Amino acid sequence: MKLIKLDAIDSTNDFLKALSGQDELDNFTVVTAENQTKGKGQMGSKWQSESGKNLIMSVLVKDFLYDNEELFNLSIIVSLAVIETLKSFDIPDLSIKWPNDIMAYNKKIGGILIENIIKSDGRIVSVVGLGLNVNQTNFDGLPNASSLAVICKTEFDKDSLPFLIIEKMKQKIELWKTNSADFWNEYFNSLFRKGVPMPFKNLENKNFMGIIQGVSSVGKIQILLEDDSVSEFDIKEIQMLY
Repeated sequence: MKLIKLDAIDSTNDFLKALSGQDELDNFTVVTAENQTKGKGQMGSKWQSESGKNLIMSVLVKDFLYDNEELFNLSIIVSLAVIETLKSFDIPDLSIKWPNDIMAYNKKIGGILIENIIKSDGRIVSVVGLGLNVNQTNFDGLPNASSLAVICKTEFDKDSLPFLIIEKMKQKIELWKTNSADFWNEYFNSLFRKGVPMPFKNLENKNFMGIIQGVSSVGKIQILLEDDSVSEFDIKEIQMLY
């Protein structure tokens, strides 16, 4: 694993995407930063992080995805790799808020943003960004956020985390062809608030009640509505209220 450590950068994802044009760049090349001035989350949201306290990383993944219909498979691999790594540190009550936010005790401790680049020959190269709140303890104005340090009341060695997470990712990618059904089940069983009635907001800004039933093969969330029908929603079409 090639590691590029930066002190400050606008976005580790943007930095790694710029490098990804070099075909000789090693698979699983990782970029980390102590501070990120323009961190990105899902749907263009900003990822805020206290300098030097948290894990900010991006990793290059090649030779795994070959079709646009498979894109969500990588999301499953990455979110499960993070969850498994955190379980090894005895972080309690972990779950995945669809599609790939990392939760503990109903608080968001991490977010994943995957950006895919389709090469001229059809190959798909992915840049996986991960922000994980590790040792930050001040979350003023962020009532739904927390960190490993807050939850466990101790500091963590954030520099060891990229190596552990990448190792889990590699293992799952190697096993995907024979174990994909198991990974899908593991992902579903880890979903935040699955199977319980909860409020959502749609594109028309209207609230409604529903129950998470599953996730489609292309990553759309499947929700049982009050009329007993099941509808699928993309990430831009629905907001979970909790």
